[in-house]
Amino acid sequence: MPSVTHDDDAPLLADLMPWSVAPPRLGRGWPAAPDAASLKARWDALLKAEGPDREALFGSTRSRTPRSAVPQLPGQSTGTGRLARESGPCPEPVRVLHGPFDEQWLIPDHRLIDSARPELWRVADDRQAFVVEQTVVPGAPWPVLLATSLLPLGAGRGGRIRPLYRRPGGLEPNLAPGLTEHLGARLGRSPDALDVLAWTVAVARPGRGGRVVPLTADPEVWERGVELGRGMLRLTRRDGERPKLPGGRRPYVRAPLPASPLELRYDRDEEALCLGEGRISPVSAHAWDVEVGGVRVLEQWFAERAAADGPGPLGAIGPASWPQTRTSELLELVTVLALFGELWQRRAELTVREAPIGAAELRTAGVLPVPVAARRPASVLDHHEEGPEGQFALL
Repeated sequence: MPSVTHDDDAPLLADLMPWSVAPPRLGRGWPAAPDAASLKARWDALLKAEGPDREALFGSTRSRTPRSAVPQLPGQSTGTGRLARESGPCPEPVRVLHGPFDEQWLIPDHRLIDSARPELWRVADDRQAFVVEQTVVPGAPWPVLLATSLLPLGAGRGGRIRPLYRRPGGLEPNLAPGLTEHLGARLGRSPDALDVLAWTVAVARPGRGGRVVPLTADPEVWERGVELGRGMLRLTRRDGERPKLPGGRRPYVRAPLPASPLELRYDRDEEALCLGEGRISPVSAHAWDVEVGGVRVLEQWFAERAAADGPGPLGAIGPASWPQTRTSELLELVTVLALFGELWQRRAELTVREAPIGAAELRTAGVLPVPVAARRPASVLDHHEEGPEGQFALL
């Protein structure tokens, strides 16, 4: 187990990043898919149906039916008329995080989503980072937090979502008021919000009362943790150059992948990922072994794409065979997981046993408890949002 531990006084993540939002809940699976073309084909199939047939395809719930009147999602320009009367083209799909390391596409139409969490869409931009709480598996050495630049769906596996910033444009960090100032006084240098995020994703662990974030006043330990966390952020946020492994370790397709691979297995001796008769290598054990919430990431990613039929008649609309672009995505995922696994092994080198900053110290300094307002979303009033049937929404 990593030695990023000290006594039970480690502060809770819920206090250090106080504003959190439950993950969006689609209510139906078909508006999300691994490829955008399938979503457009599903939309077209839905709109070709009329009356009861459209409602049956849609998959009505108590929250949404084709007759629901709902506003636009913040930042989107989709229609707000009732879906039962819709006849226009499919809204342009957007990239989302469907599950750990699993980037997919979503039709960003509020009429299709039971609980979209507009407060997340309101602060989503290229400066934002969303911290997603992962399922805690007792004894598992893998991360309890992942960060992403994409809007996370949760897909039933993730926990609460904590945006790094409370406002668009990287404004107003979602940190306990006074936290960075106190850390700066103790460390002799002033960390910014991304430094705190990097440290957090590197050292967070399960604890009594929830996920805890051990803090240190040792500048050298802090710098090592921030450096490690920033490396992890570069991989999970995909906000830099495409990751690459050293020459000789880069994965390639060694045997062509079948048109519809039905099984995935790993040959540890040969360092090969086998999809039916297809073969990709070298694939390090670091990549294969990465688990989040007790689920191996590569197996879950493959399962999401290998199913012959998705949820419902619309979910069954998809590529007839394994697309070449999917192979490219798999090669990049293997690279990301190999690098992430290597970084995660370095976490064991971090110790927060000297000069810990505990919750008691933060309470004495007035950082804790956080104000009630810090746990609520900020008011974002810099643009209009269209309400149902074309009316402007009041925020």
